[in-house]
Amino acid sequence: MARRSMFSSGNPFLKEEAYRNSTNSPLDAGFITAGERMTVQGAVNKSFILFGLMLLTAVASYIYANPIFLFVGAIGGLIAVLVASFKPHTSATAAPIYALLEGLFVGSVTAVYGGLYNGIVFNAITLTIGILFTMLFIYKTGIVKVTDKLRTGVIMATMGVFLVYLLNFVLRLFGMPLPYLHEGGTIGILISLAIIGIAAFNLLLDFDNFEKGEQYGAPSYMEWFSAMGLLITLVWLYIEVLRLLAVMNRK
Repeated sequence: MARRSMFSSGNPFLKEEAYRNSTNSPLDAGFITAGERMTVQGAVNKSFILFGLMLLTAVASYIYANPIFLFVGAIGGLIAVLVASFKPHTSATAAPIYALLEGLFVGSVTAVYGGLYNGIVFNAITLTIGILFTMLFIYKTGIVKVTDKLRTGVIMATMGVFLVYLLNFVLRLFGMPLPYLHEGGTIGILISLAIIGIAAFNLLLDFDNFEKGEQYGAPSYMEWFSAMGLLITLVWLYIEVLRLLAVMNRK
């Protein structure tokens, strides 16, 4: 029990407990019928909706690149994620808002990298989609099973990456960025590959969350919550792939 409690404060989008707890939520008890329960197909459908919404604003911000889009998308998207994290029942509203705002961020970042390196955007999109379907195949075939140990390990690694990025941000304010992070050379490339690997394993947790939600009979709003979690991972993965390709293209 002590081991379990150590990670009880992890990202709700990665936690199985989020789905179990939503089933026992006082907001839902006694008011949910079978048709209002979460299903895998429902979560998949919501994922396509969110991706479509993000694509709309991503294309717009890519064509009409503006630093304001970058900051509004990043800050607004973070706020939407925090709202959904602490209040999952708001996901039906928070998730579409997040997708639209995140599209502004993704489109702006893509425009920056696309302007610096020829062909990098197409390669990054192709690789991200390739990783997505590869991890889906691995999950569906059971090559890698999402056990409690794997889930804990991925959460620990993800939090570690977050802390490194936070530390790097603070150090950059004083002109002392962490060495090797998103830099060229063998060590820098290996670090980027490791981070991409962690992001890819987060996809396994996202896929498992879809099934866990249906298994626990979570309320239907958790379809939006799950789809939002998957989109968060995909955006992270895409940005990391962009960074890696940029490092490899530097002369």
